[in-house]
Amino acid sequence: MRGATAPICLGLFVVAILAGPARPQDDANQLRLNAVSIGAGHGVYLGGGIVITAAHVVDLAPRVQISGRDLSAAVIKRGDVDDVDLTLLSIDEDLPTRLGLRHIALCRNSPGTGEPVYVAIPEGVTQTYVMSPSLLPPDIPAKFRTVIRDVETGNSGTGVFDAKEKCLLGIISRKVSSIQIKRVNGQTVREPIDIAKYFVPASEIANFIPPQVRY
Repeated sequence: MRGATAPICLGLFVVAILAGPARPQDDANQLRLNAVSIGAGHGVYLGGGIVITAAHVVDLAPRVQISGRDLSAAVIKRGDVDDVDLTLLSIDEDLPTRLGLRHIALCRNSPGTGEPVYVAIPEGVTQTYVMSPSLLPPDIPAKFRTVIRDVETGNSGTGVFDAKEKCLLGIISRKVSSIQIKRVNGQTVREPIDIAKYFVPASEIANFIPPQVRY
């Protein structure tokens, strides 16, 4: 399945200031350089020609749009949306030096509730926060309880980054929805509403990447 996030019901930068230190938002905007587009979804350039994304956005002949270039990619390892929704790609063509030297580390620690995070796509960076699993519907499986509150930002494959360390916390996989019950014209209506976005956490990404892959 390609396109926007799948639903689930039971989501060196130069500033014109002489010798001035980089501001936090400038550092956040750096993450745009590692954000890529893949079809209707997104991905994260980890470095060394390696891209991580959600499995369900990758077709049989994937192409990666990065830094204004449309490049062919090879699948190193493909996951499954119903298991580990990740796919690892390799870009075959040479990248500009400013990209080839960039590397994104996986976060070592799990995100805490309320922790600020960045969601980065090529067009921009949005700040949101980690949502408490206790706010999710009780029938949502434990597997899908690493979530962010913003349901409008970032299609499948988008990277979620720690706001302080700028490391990769996870890859957005799908929306999490709840059922809202309301009265309309005297009748009871059950309506799904999106409440969060689940992301595959860095710990699963680390286990997914084969040990021989270096980035």
